[in-house]
Amino acid sequence: MRKIIRDRAVVEDTWLHLDDEQPVPERGDVTVSWQRWQKEAELLRNRDGGRIGVRINGDVPVDHLSDELCRLPLLVLEFPAFKDGRCYSHARLLRCRHRYSGELRATGDVLRDQIGYMERVGINAFEVRQDRDVDDAMRAFDEFSVDYQGMGPGAFPLAARRAAAQG
Repeated sequence: MRKIIRDRAVVEDTWLHLDDEQPVPERGDVTVSWQRWQKEAELLRNRDGGRIGVRINGDVPVDHLSDELCRLPLLVLEFPAFKDGRCYSHARLLRCRHRYSGELRATGDVLRDQIGYMERVGINAFEVRQDRDVDDAMRAFDEFSVDYQGMGPGAFPLAARRAAAQG
């Protein structure tokens, strides 16, 4: 079973990512693409044997996501290349504008150097690239001691620290 980082801990992943042509198993937690969700939402919604998550890439406008989709337990943001930052914006909008509170997971070209930034915008789970070490990626959380933004666990951004010190 694949290991991922979830809420700053290495855990075994119980979710299966289905291709668009792959049949939906009767049991188990699965993710489907945004395109498949649009075609098969009724069938997937009525499935009894496990939870459903949806994978979203940078081409999907976040404002097109339904309130129902934002109630799913898992949304997976696909990062096709480290230089494609559209899903950073997606994560921030999902957390702030849409109030998404479930697991928000990064997949694809997820590298250690990006994990801290991804967490800052609200991503709380990471599928590190298979050619990288997940335990090494965990060290990314301890590399910076000051945050400029106010998202993430225990965030106390620099501006708030300065204001508190001037008190």
